[in-house]
Amino acid sequence: MKTMVILSDTHGHREGIRRLERLFAENDYVLHLGDGAADMREVSAQYPEKTFVCQGNCDLYPALSEWELDVEGVRVFFCHGHRYRVKSGLTALAEEAKKRGCGVALYGHTHRAFVGEVNGVLLVNPGSLKAPAGEGGSYAYLVVNGDKATATIVGESVF
Repeated sequence: MKTMVILSDTHGHREGIRRLERLFAENDYVLHLGDGAADMREVSAQYPEKTFVCQGNCDLYPALSEWELDVEGVRVFFCHGHRYRVKSGLTALAEEAKKRGCGVALYGHTHRAFVGEVNGVLLVNPGSLKAPAGEGGSYAYLVVNGDKATATIVGESVF
């Protein structure tokens, strides 16, 4: 079994990232899906072997544009999402994941948390760790056990 903490759209909210530090140590992977790539410098330095950071449409800090991981036989595609027009629909993202042989696609950009399936691909958006005042932020937790992947959205009130 492998576990992932997935963040996106932190937009400078380093305090929120600091509150999650204990989770970074406990999990097998830490992924940031962009728009706040520079916010992850310290985490990447501390856990370079398990931290992956994407570059979002608002990032100037160099990071991955998109990437794939093999996790216990499950292929996971991750990106910020803007190149696949995720604000207009999720079909293009699901098709890209399928084309790459991935059963899971992780994305951000919309600031809206989402877990669902499109065309046989599990799609996960952790939402924004930095949400507008009063709305709370969120991140996602992904567990891969054998060939099964299960995602959970965790709201700010929990962390």
